[in-house]
Amino acid sequence: MLTKRQFVLSAAALPLAVPCAGARAQGAGRPGFLKAKDIAEEGFIYGLPIVMNYGVMYEFCVDRTSSQYKAQFNVISNEAKVFTYKDTAVPTPNSDTPYSMFWADLRAEPIVISVPAVDPKRYYSVQLCDGNTYNYGYIGSRATGSEAGDYMVVGPDWKGDVPSGIRKVFRSGTQFSLLIFRTQLFDADDMENVKKIQAGYKGQPLSAYLHKPSPPAAPTIAFPKFSKELAKLEFFEFLDFALQFAPAQPNEVEIRARLASIGIGPGKTFDFKTLSLEDKAEILIGMKLGDRKVDEAVAGAGKNVNYWQVSGLFGDSAHFNGNWLQRAAAARGGIFGNDPEEATYPMTRSDSESNTLDGSAHNYTVTFAAGQYPPVNAFWSITMYDSKNQLLVENPIGRYLINSPMLPSMKKNADGSLTIYIQNKSPGGANESNWLPAPNGPIYLVMRLYWPKTTSPSILPPGDGTWRPPGVKRSS
Repeated sequence: MLTKRQFVLSAAALPLAVPCAGARAQGAGRPGFLKAKDIAEEGFIYGLPIVMNYGVMYEFCVDRTSSQYKAQFNVISNEAKVFTYKDTAVPTPNSDTPYSMFWADLRAEPIVISVPAVDPKRYYSVQLCDGNTYNYGYIGSRATGSEAGDYMVVGPDWKGDVPSGIRKVFRSGTQFSLLIFRTQLFDADDMENVKKIQAGYKGQPLSAYLHKPSPPAAPTIAFPKFSKELAKLEFFEFLDFALQFAPAQPNEVEIRARLASIGIGPGKTFDFKTLSLEDKAEILIGMKLGDRKVDEAVAGAGKNVNYWQVSGLFGDSAHFNGNWLQRAAAARGGIFGNDPEEATYPMTRSDSESNTLDGSAHNYTVTFAAGQYPPVNAFWSITMYDSKNQLLVENPIGRYLINSPMLPSMKKNADGSLTIYIQNKSPGGANESNWLPAPNGPIYLVMRLYWPKTTSPSILPPGDGTWRPPGVKRSS
């Protein structure tokens, strides 16, 4: 699901202050040019997902003037629609499942999440993602079943008794946490049914669940204003702010200490604007190198399967195990992505001959052989994005994806195979039912396999499964 390439710092676009004769002498305790550069590089990679997460939180919950605003903390926001090109806060948004969002403030007390019974034929999930962008748990069709239930979400330092009736307790690694509800939509006429399910989702403080007096409220927070412009020069200021709500995990102690040595971390007052020319140069060079490494990691993630990148980037803290580059690549590739067991995401910017996909120059096809659709327990889709910003593409028929619920209305080939037409202009006639509109420029495609099967044929383990996505072929 804020890389937003415009948001992510590109030091190349910044006025890089090169140290010159007469720059101030190295201060006492200062790490030195090369060391500070290295720390800034590592800190950018480490902090990118955390700052990205803060940017989304700010737009969704804090800035009421934002076009992306959803609801205040601890209030569910139900979207009775799928995402379109107008939704720009999060890159590579899913347009399959209407979202419900709940941003939990866990500082004062736990939150109890209640879900209704859902027809087993309809997929739904609740993804629990903390401020580190770790997926620390799931509720839903795959993880807990389709029955109604109450679940408790607690902060990193919470201690207390678990009341009866709670099916499971989930512990967030940070004091603010995003819960993403995805409810399958079968077709446009199905939206009223989705609304009824969404009305059954509930989030409330533990005290309200127990009908007891609430504890003292957590202190009011002055959230720093976030924008892509501010993030260019205040990346580490945002990281400073966010880290105060994220207790260091054992594998973070060393990197936090290194960041503290250049004034970055909880309780610090890093201020880029006040740095000397020499210090600014060190920080900017380090961040630029980190930014480049993240791009390279995204490009090289997973394994190449018919020029689709198939990887299992997303997971919990143990999954990343201190690999900050992998965590940053996951966030840039599509922040808030699911664990591969919940959803696996083959993605590509290349055709079957390794050429860059470009809707302004060529038309393309993807053909699934008869009976060889993506193997899933729920459903699958292929979604179109503009490669430049990873957002959905405005088009004349308002179609952003092709998914398995659409199969009955699509044209099959004589041999039973299915061809999807990927192009900027309509293929016309009967083929328009199989048209996935492309931008008039670079293309980014993401395939989604929700609740992928674990028995052969399967896409799992990612990159080594027995099912292989078919290549994107240039047709003209």
